[in-house]
Amino acid sequence: MPLALLALAVVAFGIGTTEFATMGLLPQIADGIGVSVPQAGNVVSAYALGVVVGAPLLTGIGARVPHKRLLLWLSGLFVVGNVASAFAPDFGLLFAARFLAGLPHGALFGVGAVVASRLVAPDRAARAVSKMFLGLTVANIVGVPAGTALGQQLGWRAAYGAVAVIGVVALVALALFVPHQPRGRQSGIRHELRAMGNRQVAIGLGTAVIGFGGFFAVYSYLVPMLTNLTGLSDSSTTLVLALYGVGMTLGTLVAGPLTDRALRPTLYGGLALLAAGLVVFYFAVHSTVGALITITFIGAMGSLITTPVQMLLMAKAKNAPTMAAASNHSAFNLANAGGAWLGGLAIAAGWGWASPSLVGAALAVAGLGLAVAGGVMDRRDGGSAGSEVITSSTAEARPEAAPTPQS
Repeated sequence: MPLALLALAVVAFGIGTTEFATMGLLPQIADGIGVSVPQAGNVVSAYALGVVVGAPLLTGIGARVPHKRLLLWLSGLFVVGNVASAFAPDFGLLFAARFLAGLPHGALFGVGAVVASRLVAPDRAARAVSKMFLGLTVANIVGVPAGTALGQQLGWRAAYGAVAVIGVVALVALALFVPHQPRGRQSGIRHELRAMGNRQVAIGLGTAVIGFGGFFAVYSYLVPMLTNLTGLSDSSTTLVLALYGVGMTLGTLVAGPLTDRALRPTLYGGLALLAAGLVVFYFAVHSTVGALITITFIGAMGSLITTPVQMLLMAKAKNAPTMAAASNHSAFNLANAGGAWLGGLAIAAGWGWASPSLVGAALAVAGLGLAVAGGVMDRRDGGSAGSEVITSSTAEARPEAAPTPQS
């Protein structure tokens, strides 16, 4: 089980590196393919669009494919997308390659989360899923800075080539260590889509889009906020982004045990504390020490809400959790786009560089309100607001235990 979770974490590490390293290499990409930096920024949007489209599409196509085989196919597509990105000769083909690389993102996380939850007892499912997500947060500490530095020294193509190598390592690890998990007899695209019609699944996805949008409203403009308001140099911002990743890792570490113990209270507390941290950051951004402490806290709270949302969706989708789990990552990418757009509107309106913090706080509060409404409806319908809700999401198919040796 630890090796299987490590293999899944390597997949998440590669995904996190390729998604966020691009943002730090936009000047090099622009010079390399002969476009402006704003135009080069469209390749970031291409990846996000691939995530949004690919999560439900590829999960639906693979609805009857055993989970391990589906993970291997998706990882292979991830490698192909990054190899194509490394060799793309012009903007059009790079845009298409980044879209291709983004297609398996959500499905890999969705299928991986379901696989991880079934490697352990139901009361430890969230801890297993959070260990997979650790790969994504560690990517923000190690992978993204290393990929950015590699791309700056050897060219942006080298960064995508390195991610492809990580993808190959993950593919081998998945093949060696992840056990076979048969799909249930009711598996199929209709079964998955029927589960997506659950009202609690829709509320959970809405909570992810709105609540996590508050996180991205600040993250998207963190560098100009730090340089214009805190007074940090451009060279220092990379270390601050790594500090953000440290906070995300700490949040992920505590999210698993807390979610296993009390799912909805963990979600409520994470959103409330995220909103509070964003308000504090509005004032603390003018102080270097205050800004660094608050950034770490915001990273932790943003990461804290990821696991309970993921487990809630898997639970409410019952015996067809894969598409719901994958769609969660489509929701996060919509949150990325929406939060950045609303934060940009506040800056363009003349409210100042710190204004995205208040926009983010408002989004986090709105997400909290939606989550609480979902909890109230769940209680009224006879559901549970605690960790018991996870149990049903992990009961479909688990690897059979090894037979006990006979003397």
